[in-house]
Amino acid sequence: MRYLLGGVCLIGLSAPVVAQEGPSFDCARAESSAETLICEDAELARLDRRVAERYSEALAAIRGLDAGAAEAESELRATQRGWIGGRDECWKAEDLRTCVADAYLRREGELVARWILEEPTSTAFWTCDGTPANEVVTIFFDTERPSLRFERGDSVDTGSLVPTGSGARYEGSFGRSIWIKGDAATYRDPDPDGTTYECTLARSE
Repeated sequence: MRYLLGGVCLIGLSAPVVAQEGPSFDCARAESSAETLICEDAELARLDRRVAERYSEALAAIRGLDAGAAEAESELRATQRGWIGGRDECWKAEDLRTCVADAYLRREGELVARWILEEPTSTAFWTCDGTPANEVVTIFFDTERPSLRFERGDSVDTGSLVPTGSGARYEGSFGRSIWIKGDAATYRDPDPDGTTYECTLARSE
C-alpha cells in the first residue's frame, strides 16, 4: 500500500504500514466470482499463492524423474486446469468463500501427498480383512489441512482429513476413504467397486 507524504496523510502515518500481497494471478483479469473474491480476501489470496508454489514444486519434482516425466507433467497440468474449473464452480455453493477455501486446502494436500513435496510425519501399514496380501499403506503429511497418500497395489491416491465424530477420517478420490480409530481402520475402495474392508495396523514408521 502506498502512502503519500503530506498533511493529509499524517493520520495514516500513525498506524503501521502493512504490506498486502495479492494472489498468484492478475486480478485485472479475474474472470470468475471465485477469482474476484480471492482478489478481495487476503486469506484466500495467501492460499492461492500457497497452491501456486506447491504446483511449481510438483512440476520441478516431475522434471527430475528418470522416466515418464513428459506424461506426468501433461497429466499434472490437466488436473490443475480441472481443479481451477472446479474451484470456479463454487459460485453454485451456498457459501462461496467456504467452498473456495476448502478447494485450496484440499488441493495443497493433494499436491504434497501425490508428489511427496515434504517429509511425511508417519507411515502406517494396514492389513485388511486378515489377509497380509491385502495391504493398504497410508503416508501422512502435516499440510494446512492434514493429508495422506494412499498406496494399494499399483494404485496411488491422496486424501484429506474430514470432520467426524470419532477417530480420523480421510477421503480420497471417487469414494475412497479410510476411517482410523487407534490401531483399527475401515478402508473403502474407490467406486464402482466400493468394497469396504476392516483393517488392523501391522506396523508404523
